[in-house]
Amino acid sequence: MGSSPEDEMRISFASHTFIVPKKEINMFPDMGKWKRSQAYADYVGFVLTLNEGVKGKKLTCDYQTSGPVEKLIVLLNTLDRWIDETPPVDQPSRFGNKAYRTWYGKLEKEAENLVSMVIPSELSAAVAETAVYLKESVGNPTRIDYGTGHEAAFAAFLCCLCKIGVLKVDDQLAIVFCVFDRYLQVMRKLQKTYRMEPAGSQGVWGLDDFQFLPFIWGSSQLIGHPTLEPCHFVDEKVVNEHHKEYMFLECVRFINEMKTGPFPEHSNQLWNISAVPAWSKVNQGLIRMYKAECLEKFPVIQHFKFGSLLAIDPVGS
Repeated sequence: MGSSPEDEMRISFASHTFIVPKKEINMFPDMGKWKRSQAYADYVGFVLTLNEGVKGKKLTCDYQTSGPVEKLIVLLNTLDRWIDETPPVDQPSRFGNKAYRTWYGKLEKEAENLVSMVIPSELSAAVAETAVYLKESVGNPTRIDYGTGHEAAFAAFLCCLCKIGVLKVDDQLAIVFCVFDRYLQVMRKLQKTYRMEPAGSQGVWGLDDFQFLPFIWGSSQLIGHPTLEPCHFVDEKVVNEHHKEYMFLECVRFINEMKTGPFPEHSNQLWNISAVPAWSKVNQGLIRMYKAECLEKFPVIQHFKFGSLLAIDPVGS
């Protein structure tokens, strides 16, 4: 993108009215509104643009990190530090440690301050709107659970930062390999520390209890790999050797760490994917599955919030 569209974007935000995002999908029939919405088109477009951007590239490849990317890492490091400062409490039930609510309370109080360190002062009007997606991206304090809807809120947060021009097209690799990867590390630590329940999990029939996007982007990374084929990710030795280079393998490594028993039993869908002959086919299949199993499922999307940047208005209105 040249300088002119960005300049236009900046100018248009001078008179733009930001809106604190709110729920719009209250009943199943509202799902039609979501699929026709500008928000759906923008969100899917964002996911697919990044999918294309990371194709065939390792996590360890060279990419530039801009100021805003570095500030996002500072923000995520703060969330990580708060986990260390908020140890789990003794309680009778094994899952859903109540200390998570204390941790979440800090984020709720500080979210706008954290986001205002990433967004430049001339765009400070966008802080309240974008901070909502950050708060929604770390799990639910009532149920002490986390799932793909929360992950989608973090992607929406990054999408909003792109729409207001804080993150640029040049940041694509850093968005996935630096920011999103750090987000995943913090979420895994949350899940382990507070024994969070999977939100809306389909058990063994879901792809994974907690994440979906890193499987999409991670399979894109592996497209055209000279030696690693989909059948290799069920081999623990291969996973341990390459997980630092490929998101997909890092996800599998985390599953292996968290679950016991034979892989085909605890992760049946992933096991089936290992039979697909090529990573490009895996990638296309996962995009279709993501739309069907996450973006078009009422239990996931009913929690999504809409403002001025991710609008419920129909495309082109």
